Amino acid sequence: MAINSNHMTGFVVGIGIAAVGFYAYKKNQAEVDDWLRRQGVQVPAAGVKDITAMSLEELVTEKERLEDVIAEREMATGGEETAVKEEKGGK
Repeated sequence: MAINSNHMTGFVVGIGIAAVGFYAYKKNQAEVDDWLRRQGVQVPAAGVKDITAMSLEELVTEKERLEDVIAEREMATGGEETAVKEEKGGK
């Protein structure tokens, strides 16, 4: 079975409908998540973590993740500062 124009049209329409659905969800995320919770679906809060309710293991994992992000940013910033100093003829 070869792919024809009907397949491509269906694919493009499907992508479009998915994009519209995602946009509608993001625009009304709080209401949709609240409705899902009332239906019994466990939906995590969007980007909000209650650190007082986290276990020790979860806290240590989050700490390590943050330390990795900090190290990456320091390395990126350190490389840029070195390049700027070299351009200016600095130390």
